[in-house]
Amino acid sequence: MKKKKIPRVLTIAGSDSGGGAGIQADLKTFAARGVYGMSVITAITAQNTVGVDGVVTLSASFVGRQIDSVMSDIGADAIKIGMLANKEIINTVANRLKKYRARLVVLDPVMISKSGHALLKKDAQQSLLKKLVPLSFVLTPNLHEAEGLTGLSISTVEDMKRAAEMLFERGAKNVVIKGGHLPRSNDAIDVLYDGKSFREFRVKRIQTKNTHGTGCTFASAIAAELAKGKNVHEAVSVAKKYLTDAIKSSSKLSVGHGHGPLNHMHSRVDK
Repeated sequence: MKKKKIPRVLTIAGSDSGGGAGIQADLKTFAARGVYGMSVITAITAQNTVGVDGVVTLSASFVGRQIDSVMSDIGADAIKIGMLANKEIINTVANRLKKYRARLVVLDPVMISKSGHALLKKDAQQSLLKKLVPLSFVLTPNLHEAEGLTGLSISTVEDMKRAAEMLFERGAKNVVIKGGHLPRSNDAIDVLYDGKSFREFRVKRIQTKNTHGTGCTFASAIAAELAKGKNVHEAVSVAKKYLTDAIKSSSKLSVGHGHGPLNHMHSRVDK
């Protein structure tokens, strides 16, 4: 019997004990999108839907050891990167990406939690810009992260486009600025810049408290679609629809007392 080859996607990120974001959201997304998910944990958080109660960061050397274990045996068609915590881990991840010649890297520059807890040390932001952004195939900052990385104040779609251009100039092959919290807009607007042109992805903003893990989920869905062979425009388009549907269908869920999770498994695909 001929064995089925399944696209492989590795997530390098932090663990969310509440299950809504981080490694847990990534693996749920991979399963829903029909790819084989693997994980490298950078930090362990004590958190729930209300907030982050504590963070324990793993050593950079052990993060590297996890990457070596996965890549030396299974390999990966795409890699999604989330919470990295400090510059030592950033340096280790950058070195491993070069070692294994990773090409389809989706970098979600996680800096702060939805509840306001810092998830990336200040001195590590420049390391991320210098070491990892140039290795990324798709960079997916939200508005606050884009402001932190560029120094811009972002309140309009034109501001988003300028930020995308600046981050492209720093070496990212493609930049998606996530505008879900863009002020004075009834739409959730994401802007993709591929170095040549801009493309906007707009949907009506959904009024719900179940938004925990949206950034992780979006980046993971993009990585999954890239692993399946889609180009960046197709991957972002499919990921946007998947995320929107996951948010819409989360109204059926009642989890916790704060920002609840998305409904990652609202639809499953087998290819």
